[in-house]
Amino acid sequence: MDEPQPESKSDENSEGIDIQPDERVMGFLDHLEELRWTLVKALVVFVAAFILIAVFVIETSHLLNWPLEQGLKDYPDSMRLVTTTPFAVFSVYMMICFLGAITLALPFILFFVGQFVAPALTSKERKLLVPACAAAIFLFLAGSVFSFFLLVPSVIRVSAYLNVTFGTELLWSADRYYSMLVWMVLGMGAAFQFPMVIQIVIYLGLISVEQLRKWRRIAILLFFVVAAFITPTPDPFNQALVAFPLWLLYEIAIWVGAVYTMKLAARSRADLADEQEA
Repeated sequence: MDEPQPESKSDENSEGIDIQPDERVMGFLDHLEELRWTLVKALVVFVAAFILIAVFVIETSHLLNWPLEQGLKDYPDSMRLVTTTPFAVFSVYMMICFLGAITLALPFILFFVGQFVAPALTSKERKLLVPACAAAIFLFLAGSVFSFFLLVPSVIRVSAYLNVTFGTELLWSADRYYSMLVWMVLGMGAAFQFPMVIQIVIYLGLISVEQLRKWRRIAILLFFVVAAFITPTPDPFNQALVAFPLWLLYEIAIWVGAVYTMKLAARSRADLADEQEA
């Protein structure tokens, strides 16, 4: 009589999700509890960063005024901000604190989110988690820096030139300026994430490099549409200033994806040759 075979201790369940020996299966309420603590930790970090910026709000405001000063350096008489309503200054204060807090808290928030989703990922997806988070932070900062040091000063410079050309007086509302700064910096930081998204979907086999090449014209059109939403001025110069970096990142993503695909194909051929020799 055959002896009963012991249960397999395979590290994969029936759905193909890796389960480590020291991990326990979590129920729905456990996941809700983990999600709650993830949100609590993210909120605590954001509030701490918000308070830190609030303490040094004057120094932060001087830093955030740099794009305005650069954009108006050819128009020194216009280099001042005004408030048009009694409570506009409170909006300015909150915008300064928000922009600084989200910049400081973002790496920690991404880390907490990564901790939350990691147990539900397969081994292939888990290997992608750390580099994806690092790439997300880098691309967000790259887009924010590009917007802060180049895009926003250029938008302000073009706006000032048009105002002077039409003979209108420049009165820069502080709340509108900081609102534009928050929108453009965070918008470009988010827009710069798409190469990472492309690499992830290529890595997971959801799309191919050939499909990305076929979609190039549609992608370029979408970049200009995104640029129209991000830039507050309708002039083609500022829209091109946003769209062309996105196009360049798209081409870089295609190139990196092609290199990865070739390496994957070469690895598959090597594995097939080893199997045939065996």
